[in-house]
Amino acid sequence: MLNSNRGSESVWNTAPTSAPAQRADRYVSGSAAHPAKMLPAIARHAITSYTEPGGLVLDPMCGIGTTLVEAVHLGRHAIGTEYEARWARLADQNLRRAADQGATGFGEVYQTDARKLTAHVPAAFHGLVDLVVTSPPYGPSVHGQVRSTRESGEQGVTKRHFRYSRDPDNLAHVGLEDLLDAFTDILIQCRHTLRPGGHAVITTRPWRERGELVDLPSAVLTAAENAGLVPVERNVALLAGIRDGRLVARPSFFQMKNVRDARRRGSPLALIAHEDALVVRRPGAEPGPTPPRPLPCRAPRRTRREDLRPSARRTKVATRTCTNEARHAGGR
Repeated sequence: MLNSNRGSESVWNTAPTSAPAQRADRYVSGSAAHPAKMLPAIARHAITSYTEPGGLVLDPMCGIGTTLVEAVHLGRHAIGTEYEARWARLADQNLRRAADQGATGFGEVYQTDARKLTAHVPAAFHGLVDLVVTSPPYGPSVHGQVRSTRESGEQGVTKRHFRYSRDPDNLAHVGLEDLLDAFTDILIQCRHTLRPGGHAVITTRPWRERGELVDLPSAVLTAAENAGLVPVERNVALLAGIRDGRLVARPSFFQMKNVRDARRRGSPLALIAHEDALVVRRPGAEPGPTPPRPLPCRAPRRTRREDLRPSARRTKVATRTCTNEARHAGGR
Protein backbone atom coordinates (compact mmCIF):
# COMPACT_ATOMS: atom_id res chain seq x y z
CA MET A 1 0.00 0.00 0.00
CA LEU A 2 1.40 3.40 -1.00
CA ASN A 3 2.07 5.84 1.81
CA SER A 4 0.81 9.09 0.32
CA ASN A 5 -0.69 10.80 3.37
CA ARG A 6 0.87 13.87 4.99
CA GLY A 7 4.40 12.79 4.00
CA SER A 8 4.51 10.09 6.63
CA GLU A 9 7.55 7.80 6.68
CA SER A 10 6.70 4.12 6.29
CA VAL A 11 9.19 3.01 9.00
CA TRP A 12 8.74 4.64 12.38
CA ASN A 13 11.81 4.75 14.63
CA THR A 14 9.74 4.25 17.79
CA ALA A 15 12.08 2.28 20.03
CA PRO A 16 15.28 4.33 20.32
CA THR A 17 15.13 3.55 24.05
CA SER A 18 13.42 0.84 26.09
CA ALA A 19 9.78 1.02 27.12
CA PRO A 20 10.55 1.82 30.79
CA ALA A 21 12.91 4.61 29.72
CA GLN A 22 10.23 6.06 27.45
CA ARG A 23 7.69 6.11 30.27
CA ALA A 24 10.16 7.61 32.75
CA ASP A 25 8.26 9.52 35.45
CA ARG A 26 5.13 10.27 33.41
CA TYR A 27 3.13 7.32 34.76
CA VAL A 28 2.02 6.61 38.31
CA SER A 29 2.87 3.53 40.35
CA GLY A 30 0.86 0.50 39.25
CA SER A 31 0.82 1.43 35.56
CA ALA A 32 3.46 -1.18 34.73
CA ALA A 33 1.03 -3.96 35.70
CA HIS A 34 -1.02 -3.50 32.51
CA PRO A 35 -0.15 -6.41 30.19
CA ALA A 36 -0.28 -4.54 26.87
CA LYS A 37 0.97 -0.99 27.18
CA MET A 38 1.53 0.88 23.93
CA LEU A 39 5.02 2.27 23.48
CA PRO A 40 4.80 6.01 24.21
CA ALA A 41 6.92 6.76 21.14
CA ILE A 42 4.38 5.01 18.88
CA ALA A 43 1.58 7.15 20.28
CA ARG A 44 3.74 10.28 19.96
CA HIS A 45 4.66 9.55 16.35
CA ALA A 46 1.03 8.96 15.38
CA ILE A 47 -0.17 12.11 17.16
CA THR A 48 2.48 14.41 15.67
CA SER A 49 1.98 12.92 12.17
CA TYR A 50 -1.81 13.16 11.96
CA THR A 51 -2.85 16.06 14.21
CA GLU A 52 -2.00 19.70 14.87
CA PRO A 53 -1.63 21.31 18.32
CA GLY A 54 -5.06 21.82 19.81
CA GLY A 55 -6.47 18.80 17.98
CA LEU A 56 -8.60 16.09 19.57
CA VAL A 57 -7.37 12.50 20.04
CA LEU A 58 -9.43 9.45 21.05
CA ASP A 59 -8.38 6.03 22.33
CA PRO A 60 -11.41 3.73 22.74
CA MET A 61 -9.41 1.10 24.66
CA CYS A 62 -7.05 3.38 26.48
CA GLY A 63 -5.74 1.07 29.22
CA ILE A 64 -3.53 3.11 31.53
CA GLY A 65 -3.86 6.10 29.19
CA THR A 66 -0.59 6.09 27.23
CA THR A 67 -2.17 7.71 24.16
CA LEU A 68 -3.96 10.29 26.30
CA VAL A 69 -0.88 11.21 28.34
CA GLU A 70 1.31 11.63 25.26
CA ALA A 71 -1.40 13.67 23.54
CA VAL A 72 -1.83 16.20 26.34
CA HIS A 73 1.96 16.58 26.68
CA LEU A 74 1.99 17.41 22.95
CA GLY A 75 -0.63 20.13 23.36
CA ARG A 76 -3.54 18.08 22.05
CA HIS A 77 -6.76 17.22 23.91
CA ALA A 78 -7.69 13.61 24.56
CA ILE A 79 -10.67 11.39 25.30
CA GLY A 80 -10.35 7.77 26.38
CA THR A 81 -12.71 4.94 27.20
CA GLU A 82 -11.68 1.85 29.15
CA TYR A 83 -13.73 -1.23 30.10
CA GLU A 84 -11.84 -2.15 33.29
CA ALA A 85 -12.27 0.09 36.33
CA ARG A 86 -8.71 -0.59 37.50
CA TRP A 87 -7.10 0.68 34.30
CA ALA A 88 -9.56 3.57 33.95
CA ARG A 89 -8.56 4.84 37.39
CA LEU A 90 -4.88 4.61 36.49
CA ALA A 91 -5.48 6.43 33.21
CA ASP A 92 -7.20 9.23 35.09
CA GLN A 93 -4.35 9.40 37.60
CA ASN A 94 -1.81 9.50 34.77
CA LEU A 95 -3.68 12.41 33.19
CA ARG A 96 -3.66 14.22 36.50
CA ARG A 97 0.10 13.66 36.75
CA ALA A 98 0.50 15.07 33.24
CA ALA A 99 -1.40 18.19 34.29
CA ASP A 100 0.85 18.52 37.34
CA GLN A 101 3.88 18.23 35.05
CA GLY A 102 2.70 21.12 32.90
CA ALA A 103 0.91 19.37 30.03
CA THR A 104 -1.06 21.96 28.07
CA GLY A 105 -3.75 19.65 26.72
CA PHE A 106 -6.79 18.41 28.63
CA GLY A 107 -7.98 14.82 28.91
CA GLU A 108 -10.94 12.82 30.14
CA VAL A 109 -11.50 9.10 30.76
CA TYR A 110 -14.82 7.24 30.72
CA GLN A 111 -15.19 3.73 32.08
CA THR A 112 -17.40 1.98 29.55
CA ASP A 113 -17.50 -0.69 26.87
CA ALA A 114 -15.98 0.83 23.73
CA ARG A 115 -18.77 -0.78 21.68
CA LYS A 116 -21.07 1.79 23.34
CA LEU A 117 -18.60 4.66 23.01
CA THR A 118 -20.93 7.19 21.39
CA ALA A 119 -23.50 6.69 24.15
CA HIS A 120 -21.04 7.91 26.79
CA VAL A 121 -18.70 10.35 25.05
CA PRO A 122 -20.54 13.71 24.96
CA ALA A 123 -22.36 14.31 21.69
CA ALA A 124 -20.60 17.69 21.41
CA PHE A 125 -17.45 15.80 20.39
CA HIS A 126 -19.06 13.48 17.83
CA GLY A 127 -17.65 14.19 14.40
CA LEU A 128 -14.83 16.35 15.78
CA VAL A 129 -12.10 13.83 16.64
CA ASP A 130 -8.97 14.35 14.54
CA LEU A 131 -7.27 11.06 15.36
CA VAL A 132 -8.07 7.69 16.90
CA VAL A 133 -5.10 5.72 18.24
CA THR A 134 -5.72 2.21 19.53
CA SER A 135 -4.74 -1.44 19.49
CA PRO A 136 -6.84 -4.61 19.87
CA PRO A 137 -6.09 -6.94 22.80
CA TYR A 138 -3.95 -9.96 21.92
CA GLY A 139 -4.46 -12.18 24.98
CA PRO A 140 -2.09 -13.56 27.64
CA SER A 141 0.10 -15.66 25.32
CA VAL A 142 1.98 -12.63 24.04
CA HIS A 143 2.10 -10.32 27.06
CA GLY A 144 3.37 -10.28 30.60
CA GLN A 145 6.49 -9.86 32.70
CA VAL A 146 8.82 -12.44 34.18
CA ARG A 147 10.67 -12.73 37.47
CA SER A 148 13.62 -14.96 38.22
CA THR A 149 14.13 -17.02 41.37
CA ARG A 150 16.41 -14.26 42.71
CA GLU A 151 13.61 -11.69 42.34
CA SER A 152 10.59 -13.74 43.43
CA GLY A 153 12.03 -16.29 45.83
CA GLU A 154 10.11 -18.97 43.91
CA GLN A 155 11.76 -21.81 42.03
CA GLY A 156 12.26 -21.10 38.33
CA VAL A 157 10.95 -18.28 36.19
CA THR A 158 7.46 -17.01 36.98
CA LYS A 159 5.18 -14.97 34.72
CA ARG A 160 3.03 -12.13 36.01
CA HIS A 161 0.95 -9.19 34.77
CA PHE A 162 -0.26 -11.09 31.70
CA ARG A 163 -4.02 -10.70 32.30
CA TYR A 164 -6.14 -7.72 31.35
CA SER A 165 -8.67 -8.91 33.94
CA ARG A 166 -10.60 -11.97 35.07
CA ASP A 167 -13.87 -10.64 33.65
CA PRO A 168 -15.02 -13.17 31.00
CA ASP A 169 -16.75 -10.35 29.09
CA ASN A 170 -13.43 -8.59 28.51
CA LEU A 171 -12.49 -8.89 24.82
CA ALA A 172 -9.07 -10.23 25.79
CA HIS A 173 -10.81 -13.49 26.73
CA VAL A 174 -12.90 -14.09 23.60
CA GLY A 175 -11.97 -16.08 20.52
CA LEU A 176 -10.44 -14.48 17.46
CA GLU A 177 -13.63 -14.29 15.36
CA ASP A 178 -15.59 -12.75 18.24
CA LEU A 179 -12.73 -10.32 18.85
CA LEU A 180 -12.75 -9.17 15.23
CA ASP A 181 -16.54 -8.73 15.24
CA ALA A 182 -16.32 -6.68 18.44
CA PHE A 183 -13.40 -4.65 17.12
CA THR A 184 -15.42 -3.85 14.00
CA ASP A 185 -18.21 -2.55 16.26
CA ILE A 186 -15.66 -0.40 18.10
CA LEU A 187 -14.32 1.03 14.85
CA ILE A 188 -17.87 1.87 13.73
CA GLN A 189 -18.24 3.85 16.95
CA CYS A 190 -14.92 5.55 16.26
CA ARG A 191 -16.01 6.45 12.73
CA HIS A 192 -18.97 8.35 14.16
CA THR A 193 -16.64 10.39 16.40
CA LEU A 194 -14.06 11.17 13.68
CA ARG A 195 -14.36 14.34 11.64
CA PRO A 196 -14.56 13.88 7.85
CA GLY A 197 -11.03 13.10 6.73
CA GLY A 198 -9.95 12.26 10.29
CA HIS A 199 -7.54 9.36 10.75
CA ALA A 200 -7.24 6.25 12.90
CA VAL A 201 -3.93 4.56 13.65
CA ILE A 202 -4.29 0.93 14.75
CA THR A 203 -1.20 -0.91 15.96
CA THR A 204 -1.16 -4.68 15.86
CA ARG A 205 1.08 -7.63 15.06
CA PRO A 206 0.81 -11.30 14.17
CA TRP A 207 1.59 -14.20 16.47
CA ARG A 208 1.82 -17.96 16.25
CA GLU A 209 -0.58 -20.35 17.88
CA ARG A 210 0.42 -24.03 17.83
CA GLY A 211 2.47 -23.44 14.71
CA GLU A 212 -0.05 -21.36 12.76
CA LEU A 213 0.59 -17.74 11.91
CA VAL A 214 -2.33 -15.60 13.07
CA ASP A 215 -2.31 -12.66 10.65
CA LEU A 216 -4.06 -10.19 12.91
CA PRO A 217 -2.93 -7.06 11.00
CA SER A 218 -4.67 -8.11 7.79
CA ALA A 219 -7.77 -9.14 9.73
CA VAL A 220 -7.86 -5.78 11.52
CA LEU A 221 -7.53 -3.96 8.20
CA THR A 222 -10.57 -5.86 6.93
CA ALA A 223 -12.43 -4.96 10.13
CA ALA A 224 -11.65 -1.28 9.51
CA GLU A 225 -13.00 -1.50 5.96
CA ASN A 226 -16.13 -3.25 7.25
CA ALA A 227 -16.54 -0.32 9.66
CA GLY A 228 -16.62 2.13 6.75
CA LEU A 229 -13.05 3.42 7.07
CA VAL A 230 -10.69 3.84 4.11
CA PRO A 231 -7.16 2.31 4.24
CA VAL A 232 -4.45 4.92 3.71
CA GLU A 233 -1.12 3.51 4.90
CA ARG A 234 0.45 0.36 6.30
CA ASN A 235 3.56 1.32 8.24
CA VAL A 236 6.16 -0.35 10.42
CA ALA A 237 6.51 0.85 14.03
CA LEU A 238 9.81 -0.51 15.29
CA LEU A 239 10.00 -2.37 18.59
CA ALA A 240 13.78 -2.58 18.19
CA GLY A 241 16.40 0.12 18.45
CA ILE A 242 18.79 1.14 15.69
CA ARG A 243 22.53 1.12 16.35
CA ASP A 244 25.10 1.66 13.59
CA GLY A 245 22.53 0.81 10.94
CA ARG A 246 21.47 -2.45 12.58
CA LEU A 247 18.40 -3.39 14.58
CA VAL A 248 18.85 -4.00 18.30
CA ALA A 249 16.02 -6.31 19.36
CA ARG A 250 14.36 -5.93 22.75
CA PRO A 251 12.35 -9.16 22.99
CA SER A 252 10.57 -10.42 26.08
CA PHE A 253 11.80 -13.54 27.86
CA PHE A 254 8.93 -15.59 26.46
CA GLN A 255 9.44 -14.34 22.91
CA MET A 256 13.06 -15.48 23.10
CA LYS A 257 12.08 -18.83 24.60
CA ASN A 258 9.41 -19.51 21.97
CA VAL A 259 11.79 -18.70 19.11
CA ARG A 260 14.59 -20.84 20.55
CA ASP A 261 12.24 -23.77 21.15
CA ALA A 262 10.91 -23.50 17.59
CA ARG A 263 14.39 -23.41 16.10
CA ARG A 264 15.40 -26.50 18.07
CA ARG A 265 12.45 -28.23 16.41
CA GLY A 266 13.65 -27.15 12.99
CA SER A 267 11.31 -24.22 12.41
CA PRO A 268 13.25 -21.09 11.31
CA LEU A 269 11.22 -18.69 13.42
CA ALA A 270 12.49 -15.11 13.86
CA LEU A 271 11.80 -12.49 16.47
CA ILE A 272 9.23 -9.89 15.50
CA ALA A 273 10.85 -6.49 15.83
CA HIS A 274 7.95 -4.29 14.78
CA GLU A 275 4.23 -3.68 14.95
CA ASP A 276 2.08 -2.93 11.95
CA ALA A 277 0.77 0.64 12.18
CA LEU A 278 -2.37 0.61 10.05
CA VAL A 279 -3.67 4.05 9.06
CA VAL A 280 -7.26 4.50 7.92
CA ARG A 281 -9.49 7.54 7.63
CA ARG A 282 -13.11 8.54 7.66
CA PRO A 283 -14.30 9.35 4.13
CA GLY A 284 -14.95 12.96 3.32
CA ALA A 285 -13.17 16.21 2.63
CA GLU A 286 -10.23 17.00 4.86
CA PRO A 287 -10.64 20.47 6.38
CA GLY A 288 -7.86 22.56 7.83
CA PRO A 289 -6.61 22.32 11.43
CA THR A 290 -9.39 22.40 13.98
CA PRO A 291 -9.39 24.93 16.85
CA PRO A 292 -8.59 23.86 20.43
CA ARG A 293 -11.45 22.17 22.27
CA PRO A 294 -10.71 22.21 26.02
CA LEU A 295 -11.97 19.23 28.01
CA PRO A 296 -12.53 19.10 31.77
CA CYS A 297 -10.33 16.49 33.42
CA ARG A 298 -12.54 14.53 35.78
CA ALA A 299 -12.77 11.12 37.40
CA PRO A 300 -13.69 8.17 35.14
CA ARG A 301 -17.38 7.41 34.86
CA ARG A 302 -18.94 4.05 35.57
CA THR A 303 -21.54 2.96 33.05
CA ARG A 304 -23.78 -0.03 32.53
CA ARG A 305 -22.56 -2.89 30.35
CA GLU A 306 -25.37 -3.73 27.99
CA ASP A 307 -25.83 -6.44 25.40
CA LEU A 308 -25.07 -5.41 21.85
CA ARG A 309 -27.40 -5.80 18.91
CA PRO A 310 -26.29 -8.27 16.23
CA SER A 311 -23.77 -6.73 13.86
CA ALA A 312 -24.43 -6.15 10.17
CA ARG A 313 -23.20 -8.50 7.46
CA ARG A 314 -19.42 -8.21 7.07
CA THR A 315 -16.59 -9.51 4.96
CA LYS A 316 -14.91 -12.53 6.49
CA VAL A 317 -11.14 -12.86 6.45
CA ALA A 318 -8.84 -15.84 6.90
CA THR A 319 -6.46 -15.08 9.76
CA ARG A 320 -4.53 -18.33 10.10
CA THR A 321 -1.83 -19.22 7.60
CA CYS A 322 1.58 -20.91 7.31
CA THR A 323 0.85 -24.13 9.21
CA ASN A 324 3.92 -26.21 9.95
CA GLU A 325 3.66 -29.99 9.83
CA ALA A 326 5.66 -30.02 13.05
CA ARG A 327 3.44 -27.76 15.11
CA HIS A 328 5.14 -25.52 17.63
CA ALA A 329 4.57 -22.56 19.89
CA GLY A 330 5.96 -19.55 18.09
CA GLY A 331 6.84 -16.03 19.11
CA ARG A 332 5.44 -12.66 18.29
